[in-house]
Formats: sequence, structure tokens, C-alpha cells
Amino acid sequence: MPLITARARCFPTEDPEKVRCALLNVFPDALIEQYEGGLIARSGSLSRFKELIRNQRILDSTRSALLRASTGSATRFQLNKQVAYVGKISFTEGPMALGSIDVSIEDNDLEALVDDVAPVTVGGVEVGT
Repeated sequence: MPLITARARCFPTEDPEKVRCALLNVFPDALIEQYEGGLIARSGSLSRFKELIRNQRILDSTRSALLRASTGSATRFQLNKQVAYVGKISFTEGPMALGSIDVSIEDNDLEALVDDVAPVTVGGVEVGT
């Protein structure tokens, strides 16, 4: 089972409940804790994340984001916090005005996890389906 940790800073101009909502829109079963300056969500399920990327038809960009930052048994990427608030996925790189959601996924078989979450596609269709 993967260990997902999503961390989001909560700026003074932001409503902490909206930041919490953004995290729960992507990881609805997450346990959320507050830390100085933000929130941390911990989960063991990627089911909603998988559903969102399929609904948006962004398997290729998701696969790329997961593989680009993978090292050993972990991968890290950033999601746009405002987009997550409306229940969608958008990968980001670098600093953002309102910050991002920093996601870390750890799994003993990261390659299999990536294949399950964002399988290889040909012409937009999952290979093997």
C-alpha cells in the first residue's frame, strides 16, 4: 500500500478550510493535520487521484510527472492548489503565487504503482485495455 503525503502551506490571505477542501478533493480519505503554516494530508489510497486523471484524460502527463521525480521507492510532484479546490488535477513546477500542494508517494514497487495509476497509452487509449 502506498504512503501518500500531501503538504500545503496556508497563507494568511487564504481560508484554511478551502486548503483542507483542496487536499480532500484529491485524497478524500486522508487524515489531515495542521502544522505551523499549513496542512499535511496522509493517505494510503490513490483511487480518487486515479479517477480525476482519467476523467481529465491526462494519463500521459501524469505518468511523466510521476516518473520525472522518482528516486528509488518514492516520487514527488506539485499540484496547483486552486485547481485542486475545484476537484481537478494540474501539475505545476516551481514557485506559485498561492503555493502548491507538494505530494510525495512512497511504495515498495513504485514502477508497478506508476503503471497502475498512469499506464502507458497509445493514441490516448491505455495499452492492454
